[in-house]
Amino acid sequence: MDSSNNLWILHPRIRIAASAIKSGGIVAYPTEAVWGLGCDPWNPRAVDRLLQIKQRPLHKGVILLASDFSQVENLLTHLSTEQIATLKSSWPGPVTWLIPNTGSIKKRIPEWICGQYPAFALRVTNHPIAAALAKAVGHPIVSTSCNPSNQMPAKTIHQVRKYFPTELDSIAAGNLGGNKNPSEIRDLLTGNVIRPS
Repeated sequence: MDSSNNLWILHPRIRIAASAIKSGGIVAYPTEAVWGLGCDPWNPRAVDRLLQIKQRPLHKGVILLASDFSQVENLLTHLSTEQIATLKSSWPGPVTWLIPNTGSIKKRIPEWICGQYPAFALRVTNHPIAAALAKAVGHPIVSTSCNPSNQMPAKTIHQVRKYFPTELDSIAAGNLGGNKNPSEIRDLLTGNVIRPS
């Protein structure tokens, strides 16, 4: 994460949103293309509440979003040198990778993160506010689009508040990145693109 992102960590809106996440709250924040909803991935009550307000079924799983590679190294110890190099070649950036959830890593990734899949979705973001938020929390956060299921993802803070007028504990206000579509999703084992950008 570059120095400009580090400055965002000091911003009151980031500190307030990070505190809400650490306390089990649900937060909206801008990402590369759309607004996201986040919480502490290792807090089952927070994740359950997020899924309820979004009306998203548990079996779909959620994305983990990190501030930098060092924040996720402990989740990638089962990968080969080549696989690590593949991840690093696209991060930080708007590429979400499906990482095999195998071996000792399975003990670190809660079932509600993977849903029904044998992999977990992970991205190291290059959006300054999203990255600063994860950095301030101290570990990856949940990233799922800010919308009720079957609705279009929020593109403005007005839409965020319209979708969730009372359900959120904090909003880390800011601008979206310049991407037109949500992050591309790729399978690390096969290299296949699951969702194009």
